[in-house]
Amino acid sequence: MSKIQWYPGHMAKAIRQIKENLKMVDLVLELADARLPESSRNPLVQELIQNKPSLLLLTKKDLADPTETQGWVNYYQTQQQPVLAINSLHDRASVIEKKIQSVLVEKIAKQQQRGIQKKRLRVLCLGIPNVGKSTLLNQLVGKKAAQTGNRPGVTKAQQWLKVGKTLDLLDTPGILWPKFEDPLIGQKLALTGAIKDTLFAADDIALFALEYFEQKQPTQLLERYHLKKTDLQMELPELLLLITQKIGLRDDYERASQRIIFDCRQGKLGRYTLDQVPKLVEKLDESK
Repeated sequence: MSKIQWYPGHMAKAIRQIKENLKMVDLVLELADARLPESSRNPLVQELIQNKPSLLLLTKKDLADPTETQGWVNYYQTQQQPVLAINSLHDRASVIEKKIQSVLVEKIAKQQQRGIQKKRLRVLCLGIPNVGKSTLLNQLVGKKAAQTGNRPGVTKAQQWLKVGKTLDLLDTPGILWPKFEDPLIGQKLALTGAIKDTLFAADDIALFALEYFEQKQPTQLLERYHLKKTDLQMELPELLLLITQKIGLRDDYERASQRIIFDCRQGKLGRYTLDQVPKLVEKLDESK
């Protein structure tokens, strides 16, 4: 399996601009995919943010395993990281606005003690490609202010957007990092749509998806592709060929691979989470 990587020039430029704008914002709104909460967090962003107040939004919670999502929320809370799991299309803007206000409550109080009365808070919004950032911003603003698309790399430039009477949001392009230290991260990002489909072999990612669902959620595979339990004992390439036939594509395993990937992205194989919650939270839950 070849290594997956995608770091076009506009992403490098966006990193530089984010670094410049950090000084003028009150909070960083970081978006991560609830299906891979850690794998979809850019380590470069973590280095840039440092001590700047931040709120982590786990987007696409409607596609992720709800139990796992709650586990991740618990984990981040133990790490003193403010976090909120959301559905960018349907959750009310007021919920996110209140959470931002709660994260900044101490900072606002200190400013008021010093006689600083800020009518509007400045928030920098960032995340990896296709994490639902533009969709969220349109929801917050209440109109189509940011271009959206079910593919990575739609937003190419930064723009300031006004949210209600309290927030100014700076939208930024989706940014990845130059090198994935763990190839598994690239596979996860490719499966969930953060990397352009032209940059990886579809059958490689389809096999990765089949392996995951075979181990974690076999019932979804059986029902979606009309398989028998004994079929799951096949080697993965043979299983892919069988599914190709089952869905009427004869021996066109390339198209079948694309179908499997899109089924995963659209939730047709059920809700799933590719990143496991750290053991720390499991131990905390058991002690309750």
